[in-house]
Amino acid sequence: MLEELFDKNSNFEKGKIFILGIDGLSRSGKTTFVKKLINHLSEIDIPICIFHIDDYIVEKKRRYNTEYEQWYEYYHLQWDVEYLKENLFMKLNKSSEINLYKYNYSTDQQELQVVKIPKTCFIIIEGVFIQRGEWRDFFDYIIYLDCSREKRFCRESADTQSNIEKFKNRYWKAEDYYEKVVKPKQQANLVIEN
Repeated sequence: MLEELFDKNSNFEKGKIFILGIDGLSRSGKTTFVKKLINHLSEIDIPICIFHIDDYIVEKKRRYNTEYEQWYEYYHLQWDVEYLKENLFMKLNKSSEINLYKYNYSTDQQELQVVKIPKTCFIIIEGVFIQRGEWRDFFDYIIYLDCSREKRFCRESADTQSNIEKFKNRYWKAEDYYEKVVKPKQQANLVIEN
């Protein structure tokens, strides 16, 4: 599968940027998939930049205990969607340097991060909900990792699994909304059962 993708896209011209999205719901295997992808890309000598969308969430006060339902907080407030559109997605093909606020999980603060983008670059953006309407058109190719809810839930730690109500009210409702409204499996260029 990877070979087919790179046969088509690895020989892109100097000075060009290719933006690959790795989409999938929580615990669908995105991070593991990206690690394998990086190993493959290192063999064909292409400069790589990786963005994990969860690195750019907002502070807890902006996404928890708001006036909205929990699923809405997770889908609509977890990230500043317009900020990322303007400061990440819109600049990927135009800037050699991107300044982004990255979330620090230990301090619950956002800290400025500077990312250098080579003129020729294979950019991988990995994360949940990346095919939302505000971001979808910036990708050259999207892979969606499809995995059942039961399988994904089993990949959570026992401690995390014990809070089933949070999954029901926050995560699963947001995932259902994404699948119903955005239809990520149908929109993706490639779907992989994981």
